[in-house]
Amino acid sequence: MTVASLNEKILSIEEEQRLLAPIDEYVGAIQDKIDALRVDGTDKVTALTNHMAVVKENANYTKAEKAAILAEDKKALAQAKAVEEQHKGEIKSLTDQAVKYLDENYDKQYYASVAASCAAEKEAENKRYEAELAELKSQHAAELAKLSDQGEIKDEKYVFKNKQFDAKLKHDATLQAIKDRRHDAYTHRYHLIDLLRLSKFTFAEKQKQKWENYKYSFNIRQFLLANGLYIVIVLIFILLCILAPVVKNTKLLTVTNILNILQAASPRMFLALGVGGLILLGGTDLSVGRMVGTSMVLATMIMHKGINTGALFGHIFDFTGIPIGVRMIMALVICCCVTTLFTSFAGFFTARFKIHPFISTMANMLIMFGLMTFATKGVSFGAIEPEIQNIIMPKIGGKFPTIILWAVAVIAIMYFIWNKTTLGKNMYAVGGNSEAAAVSGISVFRVTITAFAIAGILYGFGAWLECIRMVGSGSASYGQGWETDAIAACVVGGISFSGGIGKIQGIVVGVLIFTALTYSLTILGVDTNLQFVFSGIIILAAVTIDCLKYVQKK
Repeated sequence: MTVASLNEKILSIEEEQRLLAPIDEYVGAIQDKIDALRVDGTDKVTALTNHMAVVKENANYTKAEKAAILAEDKKALAQAKAVEEQHKGEIKSLTDQAVKYLDENYDKQYYASVAASCAAEKEAENKRYEAELAELKSQHAAELAKLSDQGEIKDEKYVFKNKQFDAKLKHDATLQAIKDRRHDAYTHRYHLIDLLRLSKFTFAEKQKQKWENYKYSFNIRQFLLANGLYIVIVLIFILLCILAPVVKNTKLLTVTNILNILQAASPRMFLALGVGGLILLGGTDLSVGRMVGTSMVLATMIMHKGINTGALFGHIFDFTGIPIGVRMIMALVICCCVTTLFTSFAGFFTARFKIHPFISTMANMLIMFGLMTFATKGVSFGAIEPEIQNIIMPKIGGKFPTIILWAVAVIAIMYFIWNKTTLGKNMYAVGGNSEAAAVSGISVFRVTITAFAIAGILYGFGAWLECIRMVGSGSASYGQGWETDAIAACVVGGISFSGGIGKIQGIVVGVLIFTALTYSLTILGVDTNLQFVFSGIIILAAVTIDCLKYVQKK
């Protein structure tokens, strides 16, 4: 189709306004009626409510003056609410009439024509741009043919590139204007509904607006920066699912495998949520694996049946005289207390002396590993009583492992803390800019210590669950490399190392993705050492993408 024929389909601004005028007039007439009905009702209720709030906060009034003004306002408010209630049915009827008219006529009489016009205008602009580039190229070739001096040729090439750049800027600006024009035509309908209903939309209307806004603001580069790593990992997982039947004669996507992945991911969810809070503050934690190892030793030692197979600092313990329920709780409390003590120790040095968490948690890692290896001589503490697993995480219907429910519970709790509490908001503020947070009155020390303490509790609880899931086998070396898995899950899930950016749901997705890939590689028989290489590549890629986002924002 030629540019001339496309131009015939393009509406002028005046033509668009003529199409829109009947709609605005019809809905505007109804809006005027509704506004008139709201004057002594809804509008007065809003005004009086705001006035009462101002009076309550005004220190210039005496207590008696406030009481008198508020009493008068309450009396007027009651009358206004009565009027509002009286006109409620009529306003709803008028609103429904206007919305029905928009549903039946807006697209047909206005938006469809504008959208078609914008599509034609976009196509015409693309053709114009192609023709302009071809013309510039032709002119450039003609100019080069006249020149022989290398300096002049270089200058001509520079001028040509500048002309191309200017043409691209003009082209992009025109396309954006076309995009804005179509978007404005689409959203005008919801602007009218907004006035009719006072910003109250149905669920379907909200979803339509969200989808439109997503399409309008969509940027392929931003999308790939935000989701590129997810896409690559999912493609790798799909490839593994295809290879598994060929290489190992087994299927990956079975109910049993999915439940196994969720079961293995559950204790790791605790660890990732703990370290995620520290990354949100702009830090990290290298001691996660040692926290798991220490907790596994302590939990196995307490929940072991009979005399322990290993000694702790030369002492052999036997806790079987204590009721099994008490021992389970005792193991959990001791694990959480020990891990919280060590994380708070690292958090104190980070908060008080501004030592980077990389250093303070690395010190923790070395201290814990050294102490526990010395205390146990590297000996494993055997297994816990098998009935404990049936008590803490029985399988529903003999298949569904309830350890998954523990993970769901901690996800819900941490989501609430991050998103619904002052502590969560302060964590985002401190991670985004600790100096600005301190100036605004936030105690950076308290927030940092609290985040480390919460991480410690999560580490202890997660290691306790892992001990029960594995029926013990606690040793100081258990959990080696788990810190990389937890950190990788967080960065893959979008927790930014620059601090102040990230969501709980991102961590959940990261843990599930990482656990699924590790499980798949294990089924395919990939060596554990090579899996560490795989983890390192993922971390490097995720942090690189995170840095690109940070640089782009700056």
